[in-house]
Amino acid sequence: FRTFKPETFPVCHSRNRGKEKQSSTSFSTEERSGHIVNLMAYATGVTLASRTIFPFCSRTFLPPLRVTSILESSSSSTFFRSVQAPQLFSTPRAPLFSSVKCSTSSLETAASRPNVVDILEERGLLESITSENLRSACSDPNVAPLKVYCGFDPTAESLHLGNLLGIIVLSWFQRCGHQAVGLIGGATGRVGDPSGKSLERPELDALTLEKNITGIKNILVKILGGNASSYVIFNNYDWWKDMTMLDFLKNVGRFARVGPMMAKESVKKRLESEQGVNVQIGGSDQWGNITAGTDLIRKILQTEEAAYGLTFPLLLKNDGTKFGKSEDGAVWLSPSMLSPYKFYQYFFSVPDVDVIRFLKTLTFLSLDEIKTLEDEMRKPGYVPNTVQMKLAEEVTRFVHGEEGLKEAMKATEALRPGAEMKLDWSLIERIAEDIPTCSLPVDRVAGVSIVDVSVSAGLFESKSAARRMLKQGGVYMNNERVDDENKRVEEGDIVEGKGLVLSSGKKNKVVIRIS
Repeated sequence: FRTFKPETFPVCHSRNRGKEKQSSTSFSTEERSGHIVNLMAYATGVTLASRTIFPFCSRTFLPPLRVTSILESSSSSTFFRSVQAPQLFSTPRAPLFSSVKCSTSSLETAASRPNVVDILEERGLLESITSENLRSACSDPNVAPLKVYCGFDPTAESLHLGNLLGIIVLSWFQRCGHQAVGLIGGATGRVGDPSGKSLERPELDALTLEKNITGIKNILVKILGGNASSYVIFNNYDWWKDMTMLDFLKNVGRFARVGPMMAKESVKKRLESEQGVNVQIGGSDQWGNITAGTDLIRKILQTEEAAYGLTFPLLLKNDGTKFGKSEDGAVWLSPSMLSPYKFYQYFFSVPDVDVIRFLKTLTFLSLDEIKTLEDEMRKPGYVPNTVQMKLAEEVTRFVHGEEGLKEAMKATEALRPGAEMKLDWSLIERIAEDIPTCSLPVDRVAGVSIVDVSVSAGLFESKSAARRMLKQGGVYMNNERVDDENKRVEEGDIVEGKGLVLSSGKKNKVVIRIS
């Protein structure tokens, strides 16, 4: 940037503290950096799976830059003309939708495709679309199936509930005859990505990134899998790894000029590559980035129908904050980070006020079936949490499969006070991963009163509290109610000689291991 030549950018508008200014001869360091970095981002595709273009700038030489910084300005087209971006393509590009030719079988498939945009809108999963032409393209028999991508940052080994909406929207495109693309930001993760949250994302080493990428890929394959031709998983590091730009962007990008960069064969190759993706989806907070990208594509390809974007509402907690990995209480999608039982229990416990909304957005039940369930909730004699049980079953099955659902329901039944299921130690061991556990020597359990054992295990704070709950009929041992406050734990109560489960009411439980 110190060798920056103003004539490279004849006229540009830039935002400066909310005010526009125009200059044909000079730019501040931040403005020059912003224009160059934005162009580099567009040229190399770094916007994929990234909320902020070059977030490492906040740690090196620039504040975080958004993809809209150029496109918001009124003379952005002048900027792109000055670097002759369209000439980077070896051959003219035709509009992605208007000139598509389909085979006879493709036409028949397209003619029978449900309109996925209409479906998303009906279920409350549509926030915005860049053009209504996307709606018509979704079911137009003259248009081939779309290829739709959603990006996922590898900041943890598992995706979380906040990512689930993106996967569900991808799955709706799948079910309506289109191809889903899961894009993992393997390159993006190497340079960091401040998220705008109160907690800054940590910088991850290569080994941790690879572990996270593998974990996320496994989740996407498991959920989107089935018909292998209906989805594909990309990692943007695959096209970044052969470029020398990663270290360049992180360490010496400020000294680079656009001209030499654009002359590099690797950059040209990236611009000329074809992956066939024509729709990007994302949460509503990604609207600015998505529209900036589609606007750039239209400018470079010189056609209005080059690419489309679609956003869905964010999945929010009861307090209005977004589900995420940096806050407490994350609901992970990986069974190694959150068991199917706990995942199931989360949805089983959602308030009545949220359950219908979650059924529409997080399941594939028909709207008629959901309306029937909603009507049931208003009828006299409705059994509480019946609809929540349906929600928990559907979402757990989608994320963890039939086996995961069976595991969750078995654990749920095993932990239900009064359940007839006989507990064995292997089942208790699985349950112990999800509820409080303690270890006591056998002489403090066998032959000892249930009151003393429950206090020693931490189920009650005092003996008086334990006796009070016993009189109310709320104490259970291995799911059997204990009515006698003088009851002592017998050797036969210790399952396989290894431990037992005590419960106070429906929710407070503890596994006691015999040490």
